[in-house]
Amino acid sequence: MKLRIKYLKLGNLKFIGHLDVMRYFQKTIRRAGLKVSYSKGYSPHQIISFAAPLAMCITSDGEYFDGEFDEISTSTEMTEALNTFGVPELHVSECVLLPDDAKNAMSVVAASDYRICFYALSEDKSDQAQHILDKLKAFYEQEEIIITKKTKKSEKEENIKPGILDIEIRDNSIYMMLSTGSSYNLKPELVMEALYQYAGIPYNFFDFHIHRIETYMEDENGGLMPLYKAGRNFG
Repeated sequence: MKLRIKYLKLGNLKFIGHLDVMRYFQKTIRRAGLKVSYSKGYSPHQIISFAAPLAMCITSDGEYFDGEFDEISTSTEMTEALNTFGVPELHVSECVLLPDDAKNAMSVVAASDYRICFYALSEDKSDQAQHILDKLKAFYEQEEIIITKKTKKSEKEENIKPGILDIEIRDNSIYMMLSTGSSYNLKPELVMEALYQYAGIPYNFFDFHIHRIETYMEDENGGLMPLYKAGRNFG
């Protein structure tokens, strides 16, 4: 039976990487006594896969992993078991049963939305933050938004405008919805770096905090829906 589990990543746990999150849930599943399925062979491992791994220093209300289980109880009981043997900063909020033919979360991710809040810093920094907010509308109205992407071997220019599905100001914070997944994956840090450059301000990642709100997949009508909507509560 395939389950999709949604969890939050909050607080100081924004400083742990994706591999640590994977190991955390593997251990939590064992401690909770859940009947997860294992692969066959000489080195059996739990059959779980994560969607759109989150970069370090970013918090989230919308992280997901899929798992195959030999036995299940109810959505409520399995959610409570994971939270009882886990920590509040990695809180499970949804546990749904997927159809047998459902694709795994990693392959269906299409978009994510984010909230970017500027920290309360010095007066000069506050003025810079306001200047960036004032430039946001003109920034998004450009026909192209060109950035220079650096790799270990080379540099290349890329137009990231098609990957920005929406961007606007909400309550003095920046809200953006970006393409996410295997077809095109745009990181919010790159958008902020391009916005800083457009505003003529030196880029500093530590001026603001990024929070992922939700992770989405395409629905039957070509729109977007949260990943957990592909399943149903059980039990």
